Amino acid sequence: MSLAELLAELTPVPGVRGALIVSREDGLVVADALIEDVDGKAVAALAASLAERMAGVTRALGQTEPLVWQLEGSDGMLLAAPVPSGLLVVAVANPEVNVGELRLRLLRAAQRAA
Repeated sequence: MSLAELLAELTPVPGVRGALIVSREDGLVVADALIEDVDGKAVAALAASLAERMAGVTRALGQTEPLVWQLEGSDGMLLAAPVPSGLLVVAVANPEVNVGELRLRLLRAAQRAA
């Protein structure tokens, strides 16, 4: 399955503003499907930074890495799922998105990207 096909599974969810595949190591965009005016480079850098910080926190706590990270703000949210190959599958969404559906699709996409 191509990266574009993986992203195409996320973007039809109502409220999703875009989806990206991001290099976790350097925060660069590998592939994107940005529906609205979303700064993909900024989202990728933020997602990679958050992923590394969260991984450090979970290691310090003796826990396994989370399957999905979710950062919420007043205007929307960013969700990211790590892929063992060193990538992240990332979605940017409005507050009214069905978070459960988006999380399931994000997890499926991360499994397929592995």
